[in-house]
Amino acid sequence: MSGSLTWDCYFLKVPDMRIILASASPRRKELLKYLGIEFDIVIPDIHEHVRDEEPPEAFCSRISREKALAVRKEFKDSLIIAADTIVVIDGEILGKPKNSDDACSYLRRLSGRRHTVFTAYTILFPSGDDEVTRVVSSTVHFADMREDDIIWYVSTGEPMDKAGAYGLQGIGAAFVDRIDGSFTNVIGLPLAEVFKDIKPFIMLKKNSSGGINA
Repeated sequence: MSGSLTWDCYFLKVPDMRIILASASPRRKELLKYLGIEFDIVIPDIHEHVRDEEPPEAFCSRISREKALAVRKEFKDSLIIAADTIVVIDGEILGKPKNSDDACSYLRRLSGRRHTVFTAYTILFPSGDDEVTRVVSSTVHFADMREDDIIWYVSTGEPMDKAGAYGLQGIGAAFVDRIDGSFTNVIGLPLAEVFKDIKPFIMLKKNSSGGINA
């Protein structure tokens, strides 16, 4: 058979309701597309800083909710999805590296060890009162990285805009031995959990509107 198959990829269109992804992350955008959800992107404007004695899980949970609430101020009748992902080793959060030296330092710490990736996501429903915030964790087992591997990988530029200085969806996957838990969680959005939380609401809206809008 020749030619290509085309279809409406947005099988979860909901009439009269806007879905917003509150994120600047291209990885989250691609992940949410996998669910076939029609959505817009609005980038939240918040300051991300760790409070004194704030545990990593509490930090990413708070930040995901603050992102969602920042967007809710302008889009009160939309379903809003926000998330925050952090890499944690030895109880310390490894954020996005500030420079190449920072990235190399992070990768040396991760090399040959396991670390935890937490993604918190918040969903604000259009009803105004309903919301969900959850934290999902995955354990990543890193392979041993030689110094020349680290220098080369950092030179590709991939680590520079990613928490922990690596990207599982790119070259960084070559340095990961195993993942215990959600794969998509490590990339930036735990799809199985998010889908479970939004599907009942979306299907209820579909049914009440008289069917699927395709």
